[in-house]
Amino acid sequence: MKRRMLRYALFDVDNTLYPKSAGIMEMVSQRISAYMATRLGMDEETIRVLRPRYWKQYGTTMRGLLVEYHIDPDDYLSYVHDFSLTGLLAPNPELDRVLAALPWQKVIFTNSSRLHTEQILATLGVEQHFQCIFDIKYTGYVGKPDPAAYRFVLDALNAAAEDCLMVDDSLANLRPAKELGMVTVLVGFDDVTDSADYVIGRIEDVAQVACWTQHKGVRSRQARE
Repeated sequence: MKRRMLRYALFDVDNTLYPKSAGIMEMVSQRISAYMATRLGMDEETIRVLRPRYWKQYGTTMRGLLVEYHIDPDDYLSYVHDFSLTGLLAPNPELDRVLAALPWQKVIFTNSSRLHTEQILATLGVEQHFQCIFDIKYTGYVGKPDPAAYRFVLDALNAAAEDCLMVDDSLANLRPAKELGMVTVLVGFDDVTDSADYVIGRIEDVAQVACWTQHKGVRSRQARE
């Protein structure tokens, strides 16, 4: 059966639009632990136990804290993203050119806050390429990989999953997208995996995915080939 024409590219932000080596998510992780200590009075051992459980059970630490401790999600997001990007991130002219040449409408789909996302996009110099931002607040604080978050975005775009390509650094986040029918692109890895349709080493290689998807639906390829 012939595949439908792709219309939208859904991009994650953190560790996707920039490399993991930038260290931004390390800063976020430190801020999350600090939040749990200062706002909730947790000791180091409690934090160490809870965080991996929350990732496994809820998908994010924030969701676990929201369900079990009824935190203020906006206060949490403001706290964990309260640091400067100076020295961590710089404009990326290559990414700017790649995004401009992609044939799809481009949107952001992130578990981060809108403010954090806007700061990342502005620092990279690529904010003009994205028609809208679906942040964690938009999806009712239910983030990836919960299927409900994906349905929020599809409904907002008035799109079918088959209309969309999703670009993310997390296989856990890509699995629901693939199950729904999206084309999936895993960023930041070298090995082919059946859990994603395409694997690219860096975000700039998404240009090659555009070429592959337009040639008889070639799937499960690496940008290094």
